[in-house]
Amino acid sequence: MSPSRRTRAVVAVYLGTFMATLAISIVTVALPAIQAGLHIDFAGLQWVVGSYALCLSACMLSTGPLGDRYGRKRAWLAGVGLFVLGSAVSALATSLAVLIVGCAVQGIAGALVIPGALSILTQAFPDPAARSHVIGGWSSFSGVSLILGPMIGGVLVDHFGWPSIFLVNLPVGLLALGLGLAGIDESADPDHAALDPAGQILSIALLGSLTYGLIGAGRNGWAAADVLAAFGIALASAILFIAVERRVERPVLPVDLFRDRGFALVNLASFVLGFCGYSSLFLFSLFLQQAQGWSASEAGGRMAPVFAAMAIVAAQFGRLAKRYGQTRLMVAGYLLLGISMLAMTVFSPDTAYWMIAPAFTLLGIGMGLAVPATGAAAMQAAPRQRTGAASATMNALRQSGMTIGIALLGAVMVAGASGDMALRLAAAGMDDALALADSAVRSHALPEGLVMDPAAFKALLEAGFAHGFALAAGIAGLCGVAMALALAMMPRTGTVGPAAAAPDEN
Repeated sequence: MSPSRRTRAVVAVYLGTFMATLAISIVTVALPAIQAGLHIDFAGLQWVVGSYALCLSACMLSTGPLGDRYGRKRAWLAGVGLFVLGSAVSALATSLAVLIVGCAVQGIAGALVIPGALSILTQAFPDPAARSHVIGGWSSFSGVSLILGPMIGGVLVDHFGWPSIFLVNLPVGLLALGLGLAGIDESADPDHAALDPAGQILSIALLGSLTYGLIGAGRNGWAAADVLAAFGIALASAILFIAVERRVERPVLPVDLFRDRGFALVNLASFVLGFCGYSSLFLFSLFLQQAQGWSASEAGGRMAPVFAAMAIVAAQFGRLAKRYGQTRLMVAGYLLLGISMLAMTVFSPDTAYWMIAPAFTLLGIGMGLAVPATGAAAMQAAPRQRTGAASATMNALRQSGMTIGIALLGAVMVAGASGDMALRLAAAGMDDALALADSAVRSHALPEGLVMDPAAFKALLEAGFAHGFALAAGIAGLCGVAMALALAMMPRTGTVGPAAAAPDEN
C-alpha cells in the first residue's frame, strides 16, 4: 500500500471512529431539548440513549467475524453508510418511535465501525512499530471525541436545535466513506471466520427484554404485567443463550473462558465500568440541566472535566503501570470511580460548580485508570489465541453495562424524584400527591390538576431531580467501591506489571 493510500485509510478510520464515539456523549446534552421537542416522558429519553447502547453492545460480538468472512473494508464501509442513514432518520424524526429506530441503526452501525477500525489498521500497517503508533493515535482520537461530544452537542442544541446533533454526522460520514473507498485495501479470512446467528439473536433478545423490563418498571412498577413478561423473556433468553454458546464451535460469547476466575472477574469489572461510569453521563446531563437549570451548552462545558481527566490519565497509563503495577491501578481506578459517585450524593440544585468539578475530575481519573487496565487485564487473562474473542467480550460487556445502567439507574432517579416531590406536595396538603409528582417528573412539566406558581413548581421539580440523582449516584458509587474490593482480592498471577495495550478504549 502506498503512503498516500495509507494516509487516506488512517484519516477515514479516524473520522469514522470520531463519528461513532461522538454519538456516545453528544446526545446526552440534547435530552431535555428532545423531551420538549417531541413531548416524550422520561422513559422515552432512556430509550433514546439506550437504543444506541443496546444495539452497539448486542451486535459488537458478531461484527468481527462478519468482517473476516465478507471483507473488513466492505463491513466497515457498510457500517459508516448505516451510521449516516441512522443519523438522517434521527434528525428528521417527528416521533419517539422514529427517533429510537434511527438511534438503533446508529448502534448497529457503530458495532461495525468501532471494532472494525482496529482490524483495518492492523492490516494496513504490518510493521509493529508503525502499527502501534497509528493505533495509539486512534485511541487518542477516540478520547478527544468523548471530550468534544458534550461541548459540541450543547452549542449545536442551543443554536440550531436538537436535530443538529445528528445532522453533523452526515458530512463527517460521507467524507469518511469517500476516503475509505479510495484508501482502504480489502482483506478477508473467510476460512477462519465463524458466525453464530442463534447466539446473536438470543443475545439481542436477552438485552432488549431486560432493558425493556427495567425501563418499564420505572414507568409502570415492578409488578406490571408487561414488566414481568419482559423479565421472563430475559430469563428464558439467558438460559437458551448459555446452552447454545456451550455447544457451538465458535460462539459469540466464549463461555468456556469464564471458567477462569480471573477472566470472569475482569469481565464483571468491565460490565460495572459501563454500569457506573459510562451510564453516568446520562445522569449528569439531566442533573445539570433539570436540577440546576443550566443550558445545553453550559451543561456540556461543565461535563468536560470527566473526559479531559480521563484522556490525560489514560495517555499516561503505560508509564504509571510500569511504576505501580497494573492491578494496583485497576483497583485505584474503580475505587476512585466509586468514591467520586458517592461524593455526588450530596449535590443539590444550589451546589456550586467549584464543588461539582472536583468530583467530575475524580471520576475522569478513575475511568482513565480503569478503562485501559481492564482491557489489558482481560487480554492477559485469556489464552493468546483467544485474544480476539476476549476483546470483543470485554467491550460488549462494558456497553451492556452502560445499557443496563441507563435503564436501572434512570428508573431509580425517576422513583427518587417522584417520591421526594410527592412528600413535599403531600406536606402542602395536595391530594393525589404521588400521581401528580410522577406525572411532573416524567414529563418535566406542570401536570393538569396541580395549581401552583411556576417558580415554586420549578424549585420543587429541581429538588426532586437532585434527590433522584443522589440515589442513582449512590448505587453507582457502591458498585464501584465493591468492584474495587473484589479486584483487590483477585489472584495476582498474570495481572501485575506493565500493561498490555488495551484493544479498545471506547
